[in-house]
Amino acid sequence: MRKHIAVGAFALTAAVVLTGCGSSTPESEAPSGDGAELVIWTDAEREEAITAAAEAFEEETGATVKLVQKNFEDLRDDFIAQVPTGEGPDITVGAHDWLGALVAAGVVDTIDLGDKASEFEPVSIEAMTYDSQLYALPYSLESIALVQNVDLVGEEAPATWDEMIQKGIESGAERPFVINTEGETGDGYTMYPFQTSFGAPVFVQDESGSYTSEVGMGGANGEAFATWLGANGANGTGYISTTVDYDINNELFNSGKAPYTIQGPWAISAYPDVNVVVNPIPSAGGETAAPFVGVQGFYLSSQSENALLAQEFLVNYLGTEDAQRALYEADPRIPAWTALAEEVSSDPIIAGFVASSQNGVPMPSIPEMGSVWDLWNAAQVQIINGADPVSTWNTMVADVEAATAG
Repeated sequence: MRKHIAVGAFALTAAVVLTGCGSSTPESEAPSGDGAELVIWTDAEREEAITAAAEAFEEETGATVKLVQKNFEDLRDDFIAQVPTGEGPDITVGAHDWLGALVAAGVVDTIDLGDKASEFEPVSIEAMTYDSQLYALPYSLESIALVQNVDLVGEEAPATWDEMIQKGIESGAERPFVINTEGETGDGYTMYPFQTSFGAPVFVQDESGSYTSEVGMGGANGEAFATWLGANGANGTGYISTTVDYDINNELFNSGKAPYTIQGPWAISAYPDVNVVVNPIPSAGGETAAPFVGVQGFYLSSQSENALLAQEFLVNYLGTEDAQRALYEADPRIPAWTALAEEVSSDPIIAGFVASSQNGVPMPSIPEMGSVWDLWNAAQVQIINGADPVSTWNTMVADVEAATAG
């Protein structure tokens, strides 16, 4: 459902060199690594960045670090298959939405960041938390935001859907707004900020930020969102249409036929003809529009024979500003390290995506999410195309509850 940020989308030469944080563990208390080997799975984009931290770790602990390069698409399945056999790594890079499957398979262990947790964007810690336990060291974020044509509607962020539409109409563009629905497939991911602005999350989160299996889309709030969606579909304003897929969306925005769209940083390169500004997504339902946030980080194997060393490497070698900067420069995504996110926000486009992500919530990593997408997307398409909003939505919610029960 997500499109990943292309390498170089956030390319930025650091203008300020900041002092890296020191180890949170006194050197005398650091575990000895003499003769030990840590195996780390990574992909090509991040291997070089990890190498610098690995070299310092080897010098200071006496351990050896072996980096194994793999295709990112293969990492999750290979990790789940190989960890139980003893052939897996001590650490792997991965996405936060793998977490539910990794926990269910028993292949990941918890980590303790201690005071370091405060150095990361809160949403990134939330994303790597499952059943109130932290399972990975985050390093990057990705999210969608409101992208607008400065020449048509200026730089100011509209606070509400109605304000955005009014400004879009006044711009004289062919359409006041365009959003990708993946055509007739549906795209709940891109529509989600508007849904959350009605207080209808896909699943309910507990106090720690962990997702429960309780479906949150039902009731009056969900019905209000569905009614709004229908009112802006084929039988209403027509501002939301299932004739718009990813490429058509980008063409309409790039050609100036629509002054506003909802997109991620991966799409910015598709707008060479537009003077763009990026802002948080306006509210349609009165509450904060909270987009999904995707997070990447590093997981610790539950079968690591050198778990203390692996924890030391994660927290005190990858959990430093220098290491996080190296990871950013190798694969430019929004940094999860707060000070670095603030630094790269000197680029206003990045700043807009950072601001949007700070309003966001992690995409659910629980296994139940796999049963949601098809039902959720199909219901939205039906409503946009003119089906009764409330009954269609409530049927979907009941079907999701049945599919995720137990």
